[in-house]
Amino acid sequence: MSKSWKPLAALVTLLAALVASALPAQAATWSSSDKWGTWSNGGYTVRNNVWGSGAGPQTIWANSYSNFGVWANHPNTGGVKSYPHSARDINRRISSLGSLTSNFNVSRPGSGAYCTCYDIWADGHNYEIMIWMNKQGAVGPIGSRQTTTSVGGHTWDVHRGSNGSNAVFSFVRTGNTNSGSVDIKAVLNWLRSAGWMGDVNVTDVQFGYEITSSSGGLNFNVNSYSVNFS
Repeated sequence: MSKSWKPLAALVTLLAALVASALPAQAATWSSSDKWGTWSNGGYTVRNNVWGSGAGPQTIWANSYSNFGVWANHPNTGGVKSYPHSARDINRRISSLGSLTSNFNVSRPGSGAYCTCYDIWADGHNYEIMIWMNKQGAVGPIGSRQTTTSVGGHTWDVHRGSNGSNAVFSFVRTGNTNSGSVDIKAVLNWLRSAGWMGDVNVTDVQFGYEITSSSGGLNFNVNSYSVNFS
């Protein structure tokens, strides 16, 4: 190789390394850098969902509704920047559900600020139920802590508040976990027993990462995930 080609070869190698760090090891079935990028698969909808102000670049990829992830480079500032997730429509009242459960397994970064969480909507967008499975950095739920309870297979600090548009109930796991199962119907029944909401229609169940910051670029992976109901 001539000397004139060596700098170019080095540049190509560097660019290839940068691209490889931002995407899964093998080309995914679908990917998008559009902030509203969406993909339907297996009855679920996968969304990039970059919605917060001051957000940086984010690329989502997916092999299926169950296996997806993002590379995100959001600045180290306050406020949620994005909620990349996979969602399944339910559209059933709590009382008509025999069961509503979910399983998940994630690989997540040890820096940045985010939570790995479910976002469950009921009666359209009147009620938002968030279930935090783990959290990293300076993040916290909306509202004030009401109690600690064990329900749905885990122990949670329960918060109640409003985002100005709808009621928000947040179940923050008392210890981080990267895999497990959740009895979502049991959580919803707990909210009914507390008198915080009635026999609402469960609109959909979403699962992903609510990212506040990921400066320098971080990878967030969902290795497997499913929602089952009857």
